[in-house]
Amino acid sequence: MEKLIFYYSAMNGGKTAALLQVAYNYQENGKKILILKSSIDTKGDEYIVSRNGAKAKVDIILEPKEKLISKKYSTLIKGCNCILVDEVQFLTTKQIEELFIITKQLSIPVICYGLKTNFRGELFEGSKRLIELADGISELDMVPLCKCGQKARFNGKKENGEYVVDGDEVEIDGLYKNTEYTPLCGKCFFQKVYKKKLY
Repeated sequence: MEKLIFYYSAMNGGKTAALLQVAYNYQENGKKILILKSSIDTKGDEYIVSRNGAKAKVDIILEPKEKLISKKYSTLIKGCNCILVDEVQFLTTKQIEELFIITKQLSIPVICYGLKTNFRGELFEGSKRLIELADGISELDMVPLCKCGQKARFNGKKENGEYVVDGDEVEIDGLYKNTEYTPLCGKCFFQKVYKKKLY
C-alpha cells in the first residue's frame, strides 16, 4: 500500500527545499515525479521556488474547484512514480481526498509539504483534511527559528509592521507590499498575536 504523507513546518522551514531534494532523488533513480500546487500559490508562477533559489517546473496547477482525478490529468498521474505537492494547505478538502484515493487505488505515493496553521493559529482547510487522512505526519527536521531564538511552530502576519488577527487567510508573502509573515515560537505567538485574538 502506497502512502499519503504530510511534512509540515512554520514559515521558512525549508519545505520547498525538502520537496526539491526528494524530486532529485527520485529522478536520479530513473523515476518519474509529478509536481503539483494550487493556483492560489502565485509565487513563482508555474514554478515552485525555494528561498535558497532552487526551483522546479510544476506539472499541475490546480484551481480551487478543479478535480485532480479527471481525464485532463489521468495520463500524467498514471505515468508517474510519485506525486509531490507544494503548499498543500491551499488545496481543498475534496482535492486532499482525491490524493488519498490516488494512493489507495493507483498505488502511487503522494508526499505533501506545507503549513499546518494560518496566522491565527487555525488549521488551513487542506491541512485539516490531510491530518485526518494521511498515513504519516511529520514536522520537518529543519525547524525555523523565532526572532527570540526559540523553535518556531506558528506563523504571524504583519501589516504595516504590526501583527494582525483579521483579514484574508491567504496573502502570498512578497506579493502584497505591506504584508509580511514571520515564524513565531509559542510564547511570542501568544504575546504578539493570540492576545489580540482574545481581546
